[in-house]
Amino acid sequence: MKIFRSLCFTLFFVLAACAQADNDITINDAWARATAPGQKVAAAYMNLSSKQGAALIRAECDLAGSVEIHSMTMENDVMKMRMLEELALPAGKTVSLAPGGFHLMLFNLKQPLDAGKEAKFTLHFRTDAGEEKSIDVTMPIKTSAN
Repeated sequence: MKIFRSLCFTLFFVLAACAQADNDITINDAWARATAPGQKVAAAYMNLSSKQGAALIRAECDLAGSVEIHSMTMENDVMKMRMLEELALPAGKTVSLAPGGFHLMLFNLKQPLDAGKEAKFTLHFRTDAGEEKSIDVTMPIKTSAN
């Protein structure tokens, strides 16, 4: 009985540690922007945070041929968008992917993104410790953040 109790106790803490590791990265307020008929690109937004520090290194979407991580800045009254290899998530800080800033750019859409429907994403991260993890997210498709 003591051995069984010890095993249960150990198993509890091992599972708790694993669950904590999976919760180091959080995704909130995720949504994808609805498209107009014939539109082949779209954007997705969210708030990302990591307790230990990490980087978003790539993303996939079931409704797009490819997804890129982008930044958008204004330079001399000209909006410039560029692809990023990764997006750093400093430990304990929230990084917002929002219109006019960081975002996920969806290319070669397989179908229109209709408001009221959902899109499935897989986000791939690398922690500051070098571990790679993937998180599945289902995002509502909306015309705006509200």
